[in-house]
Amino acid sequence: MHYLIVSFSYKHANLEVREKLSYTDDDKQICLEKLLQSPNVNEAILLNTCNRTEFITSCSDIEEAKNHIFTMLELKSGLSREELMQHSDIFDDSTAIHHLFSVASSIDSMVVGETQIAGQLKDAFRFSHERGFGGKKLSRAMSHAFKCAAKVRNATDISSKPVSIASVALAAMKENVPLDGKRALVIGVGEMSEIAAKHLVSEGIETFITNRTHQKAEILANECGAEVYHYGGLDKAVNEFDIIFTATGSPVPIITEEMVEERDFPRFWFDLAIPRDIETPKVDNISLYVIDDLQKTVEANIAERKQYVRQAQAIIGRSVVEFFEWLDALNVEPIIKEIYLKAYEAAKTEAARVIKKGFIPKEFEKEVQKTAEQALKRFLHDMTKKMRQASHEAKSDTMTGALQYIVNEEHDNIPDKYKHYLKKD
Repeated sequence: MHYLIVSFSYKHANLEVREKLSYTDDDKQICLEKLLQSPNVNEAILLNTCNRTEFITSCSDIEEAKNHIFTMLELKSGLSREELMQHSDIFDDSTAIHHLFSVASSIDSMVVGETQIAGQLKDAFRFSHERGFGGKKLSRAMSHAFKCAAKVRNATDISSKPVSIASVALAAMKENVPLDGKRALVIGVGEMSEIAAKHLVSEGIETFITNRTHQKAEILANECGAEVYHYGGLDKAVNEFDIIFTATGSPVPIITEEMVEERDFPRFWFDLAIPRDIETPKVDNISLYVIDDLQKTVEANIAERKQYVRQAQAIIGRSVVEFFEWLDALNVEPIIKEIYLKAYEAAKTEAARVIKKGFIPKEFEKEVQKTAEQALKRFLHDMTKKMRQASHEAKSDTMTGALQYIVNEEHDNIPDKYKHYLKKD
């Protein structure tokens, strides 16, 4: 069993590439179904955010699984395999776990220390697990990833001042224009929209929220201290508001060139959606920011948190080691169980033999069997203790394989997924 992650993130995949690899909620189910069509992919999770699309898998053959993923993405994106490889990062086994822990801990995010990624990762895991695409292998990795993220938050100040793409976007605008007297429209009611609305309100900006579902806009507006704007008036709103934040899940732009008119006041638009919500306007006085335009502010954020990142990386490194030690311990436990089962069966057989031979009266059969079991338990105790200790060492696979060879029988109880040695036909 191996772990494999194929990642397309802001680091190496620009906005145009990430748009071609983005998935709507309806598409995610189909994507995961296609991933598991390969006999080499056992479990899969799709993480799809504004900054990354990642395929997190458990597989039996890394090369075959990787080929399957890239073939699938060639058909989806229209990009060649060479282009996809150029824009991707590929992680397997220990590097995959290290990357997963780094993502969960938010040190791989565009905005280091942002608080949204852990929730997005949990949502992706829940989506996969509830639909049967994720099982024990990925559940174990995800559980340890969230534990690692908690350690990072508790041991460092990396998230002491919560930040997000929305807050970075607002900071970028404040560098260029005073916010006094501005009116803002937030389109959408997702997590990104909620954060944007709260930041705008906290800056004293008159803020409105709009959404296709009016009731959802009302709920978010009440939570944020904002007002509601009727979605049907969006074509009018784009020419009225000074600031627009949009982060919807629409597969097509919701603000098109035809909707935009010339105005004599500056407008600041922030498109935080993937794929993009706004077609590039061809009029003056509109500053349009997309995710990748925020790099300058992002770099300042990384520099400010450099010390915390180093601390987080040390925690992540230890957590990765601990995870694989834990997996090794899992490998040896079924063998220890099998050894004890065989010992108890031998005790039962020997008790029956001495009774049958008349060496001990029939009425003492249970006592004889129990005595034999206790003797075997005492004999095996130190041995199995050393086996557990040795399972954490570098060459544990050699020891585990040898033990499996010794105890392996046609009808043993060791699950195949734990076996280092499998009998050939």
